[in-house]
Amino acid sequence: MTSAHQLSGASAGVDASTARRPWFGLIIIVLAQLQMVLNVSALPVSLGPISADLHAPATAAATALLLYSLCVAAFVMVGAKIGKIAGERLVFRVSAVVHLASMVLMAISTDVAMMNLAQIIAGLSAAAFVPTLVVLITANYHGRQQATALGVLAGMPAAGSAIAFVLAGFLATAFSWRYSYWLIGLLGVVVVVLSLRLAPVRRQPGIRIDLVGVLLSAAAIAFILYGFNNLQTWGLLAARDAAPFSVLGVSPAPIMVALGVVLGQAFLAWSSRRVGAGRQPLLSAEVMDSREERSAVIAFLVAGSLSLAVGFLIPLYVQFTQGRTPLASAVAILPYAAAVAGSGVVSVRLYGRFPPRRLGVASFILIAVGLVVVAFTVGSAWSTFSVILGLLLVGVGEGTLLTLLFNVLVSASPKHLAGDIGALRGVVNNVSNALGAAFSSVVAVGLLGVFLAVGYSSSDLPQALHLPGAGREVDFVTGSELRRELGAHSATPQQIDQVLAINQQAGLRTLRASFLIVGALSLLAIFPASKLPGYTAGELSAEEILTEEPAREG
Repeated sequence: MTSAHQLSGASAGVDASTARRPWFGLIIIVLAQLQMVLNVSALPVSLGPISADLHAPATAAATALLLYSLCVAAFVMVGAKIGKIAGERLVFRVSAVVHLASMVLMAISTDVAMMNLAQIIAGLSAAAFVPTLVVLITANYHGRQQATALGVLAGMPAAGSAIAFVLAGFLATAFSWRYSYWLIGLLGVVVVVLSLRLAPVRRQPGIRIDLVGVLLSAAAIAFILYGFNNLQTWGLLAARDAAPFSVLGVSPAPIMVALGVVLGQAFLAWSSRRVGAGRQPLLSAEVMDSREERSAVIAFLVAGSLSLAVGFLIPLYVQFTQGRTPLASAVAILPYAAAVAGSGVVSVRLYGRFPPRRLGVASFILIAVGLVVVAFTVGSAWSTFSVILGLLLVGVGEGTLLTLLFNVLVSASPKHLAGDIGALRGVVNNVSNALGAAFSSVVAVGLLGVFLAVGYSSSDLPQALHLPGAGREVDFVTGSELRRELGAHSATPQQIDQVLAINQQAGLRTLRASFLIVGALSLLAIFPASKLPGYTAGELSAEEILTEEPAREG
């Protein structure tokens, strides 16, 4: 098979130093993955300092994360094609340089617009970056080494998040949130220098970019994510005053989501038409041509969204409702992050004993149970046994799922489609990140408004002190911000304390209700998980040996 010879030829190009150090290439790839993970993870941990420094609302970081994820998801399939045309090693190096520049821009941001621009550039560079990681692994590693390398790559986002939560929390508390991005920029310099030692990967001739597919897929993703992110601001159904326009009184947000779904179906139809005409689609149909693969993609979307939602909601509550530091939020989320990282590595040992179907269902149930435990026991302290236990259960379920589902996708497709698999992983990861951030901000702000209204309605406070009130939308604010705003209304000390108590209670109820909603979504994900493959990793390896050994001999 021509593509198989291309990959074997590429791996033959590994230089002598790399051959003597077989894991040197993987270290570079892992550092590149860490570079991207740290950026995504540092944003939610630094919510408070970013909001205060840039004079932005609490959800500004979620919007920046949405823009980053949108750019990656919309253009990662194009990035995979560019890698095949120009060579993955060259694309890897250029992407590392551009991502490094975006982190410097992030570190010197003076307002929200500059921060958003930095994340857009980072997202575009990551769109080309992400597919190269899987290709470089499949080009340089085979057999058991390849399985190990893919497992490390799959677990890296979880491990990187655990590192980022603590590191970014400490830097934002002790110095400034900007130090996290200077540090990511320094890591980018290391990646660029070390990438000079990566083995080359042969270009694939005859690759064409489907421009119609690019437009359809990018528009579909953009409409879905942007519409979903503005459901709270523009209105879930009826258009609010903040909506830029309305269609017969209907909010543009649900219209955008529906239009995005239609464009997504149009993209799939267009891709099928190209395949039927013997032309290359933007994304190879082989990476999603079975029920098991489609179920893995759906489960991956849900798992990634749940992970980002949990990672966003906890810092939001700790830093704004409790008024504590980013380091405190990092400590609160540490049991969850550590469990995700640890289980992502350890769970690989379970694949030879249990089929993905059973592991997937059990993991989603574990996440739901953990979230319910946290929802009913969390309060002012995060160090209680029940809260830590709940976060550990959620983390174990998440870590197992993220590693399991990535391995299912990789093992189900031919090795010469590594770039397409990397692109699919990039789409799924970043769409789920954007949906998780958008969902958590939309749901959290919506629930906060409901609980604030309930709290004020049962109090004897004058209408002028029902904050947020006229002229300011519902949003998470710190206690110090509330005190300043109440001082402008000449509130008495007793009234200030009463408003602060109402806001703190509303914030706690919002967190609990949000966790319960996320837990319910986790239970719904049992349905796609029940359609995952029923074979074990050992059985799959035996089948691969029977089908691939003759090809190697040939």
